[in-house]
Amino acid sequence: MENDKMKTAMNTLLAAAALAALPALPAHAAGEAKNVIFFLGDGMGPATVTAARIYQYGEGGKLAMEKLDRTARIKTFSNDAQTTDSAPSMSAYMTGVKMNNEVISMSSDTRAIEPNSDGTGNCGSNNGAPAATLLELAKAKGKAIGAVTTTRVTHATPAATYAHVCHRDAESDIIAQAVPGGAGYNARLGNGLDVLMGGGSKFLLPKASGGKRGDGRNLLQEFAAKGYPVLQTGSDLAAFDAKSASRVVGIFGKDHLEYELDRVKNKVDQPSLAQMTAAAIDVLSKNGNGYVLMVEGGRIDHALHGTNAKRALTDAIAFDDAIKAALAKVDLNNTLVVVTADHDHTMTINGYSKRGNPIHDIARSYVDGQPAKDADGAVYTTLVFGNGPNRKPTRVSVDSAAATADDYQQETGIRLSSETHGGGDVMLMSGGAGSKGFKGVMDNTRVFGLVKSALGL
Repeated sequence: MENDKMKTAMNTLLAAAALAALPALPAHAAGEAKNVIFFLGDGMGPATVTAARIYQYGEGGKLAMEKLDRTARIKTFSNDAQTTDSAPSMSAYMTGVKMNNEVISMSSDTRAIEPNSDGTGNCGSNNGAPAATLLELAKAKGKAIGAVTTTRVTHATPAATYAHVCHRDAESDIIAQAVPGGAGYNARLGNGLDVLMGGGSKFLLPKASGGKRGDGRNLLQEFAAKGYPVLQTGSDLAAFDAKSASRVVGIFGKDHLEYELDRVKNKVDQPSLAQMTAAAIDVLSKNGNGYVLMVEGGRIDHALHGTNAKRALTDAIAFDDAIKAALAKVDLNNTLVVVTADHDHTMTINGYSKRGNPIHDIARSYVDGQPAKDADGAVYTTLVFGNGPNRKPTRVSVDSAAATADDYQQETGIRLSSETHGGGDVMLMSGGAGSKGFKGVMDNTRVFGLVKSALGL
């Protein structure tokens, strides 16, 4: 027994000596990032990233986001669900706090409460407390802050950066928190967001002007009265001198912005996400203390809910083009770029298609190039969904023309009115100042801490 104790002690000493002999790891330098751009591809799970890459660049190609140095795997579960919705997941990135589904940037004990039909009705009494967001902390340190999205600016992802509500559908209350000095303003934003761009004017306009606000307020006019140039079309943004402005609000549609496929095809006078991102960087860069910018490719998620892979992939490429535009403008020696998603979806890449087969087409065998068939002899597509609306009682063959059409909805395993989010981990890619800690498997709340540390907040 005494001999065993001596061996154990000796092994402990040897292990300690071995550890001491290892070279010291470089310390993470807090505050090395002057600026942060946080890119969020809503619903952009791993299969969507892969499919978008193949769709645009082929199997051997690379997206702009995939050229960043660091990668990690992110757990996305919410406080009360295995599969999160966008509100608590984006809030976890922005606050470091796990919260319940539907809740935006509040404490973990906050209960989700359905708002009124006009998007009003916040938390009520004794129901949680606001959790400080990354943009609020940055503003308190004198940095410029902004949010850009292809959804309504009141939607869950952008809302999590600047607002605190108990239900994501309280969109009239959400946008009121962004108007400096107005009723309901979020004073934690100091003198306000410096950039806010996206869609959703219906929650900024009174009912008399075709909006949803029952309080009679016209928030576009209120923003203008506070010194914000207010832009409403893509032409407005093209004519806007972003390099001479210190703030801007751009609301480019009544609801969400158009899918990228439709924006281009139908020549809709709305800006691309890349154009909004470039303008936002120009505005924010004039702040000598740096900036924090959130950019969301939000309609990726909407197309996936509709099991319309073609629009999901074109929006994912538009999102990647925004990343490319940002990387061309910033200095990674002082700027941290983070790209991730808030949750997965149920889309998957199946079968054994030959290399070079269009990813949104029917599956064609790598052996002979012929259409692949299921056990009953029916042709199927490479991309399918675990659930959603397009489930027929009996499968029939899909032809290539139908599968590659703009409006084609991929088949689903379980029939639901709308496809659900997936609970799988998502990817994170990062590069630039302060990016060394983004590696391994992390909870989404951990991302907040790393970004905060990189900024020295």
